[in-house]
Amino acid sequence: MITSGIHHVGLAVTRLEASAAFFTNLLGWDEARRDPSYPAIFVSDGHIMLTLWQVADPSNATAFDRHHNVGLHHLAIKIDSEDRLKEIHQILTKAEGVAIEFAPEALREGPAHHMICTEPSGLRIEFIWPGQ
Repeated sequence: MITSGIHHVGLAVTRLEASAAFFTNLLGWDEARRDPSYPAIFVSDGHIMLTLWQVADPSNATAFDRHHNVGLHHLAIKIDSEDRLKEIHQILTKAEGVAIEFAPEALREGPAHHMICTEPSGLRIEFIWPGQ
């Protein structure tokens, strides 16, 4: 192979601070650094780094439509247990600016379970427990 994995994923957001807080305050990720000149905030869970880039004009940004646009359909984050998946659901249910698309449920016939939400800038985030 020529490549060796994902270094980071860059995501354009409309609410930079709120999107960063989704990962750091709600999920316990670390803020790795900031670049106020762009502006951008880099967050990591120790396995993946996300670069959250503030769009130039949030009030005129075009929301992504997964049915009609080419681009990131959703970001799937692996969870280490079904209990942890349920815990994340409870945390996100109470969080401001987060919309739950669906609660934890079996993925097809299982054993994997997953849920999807949108974070404060409208990015779709899936949390998935592979079931093993």
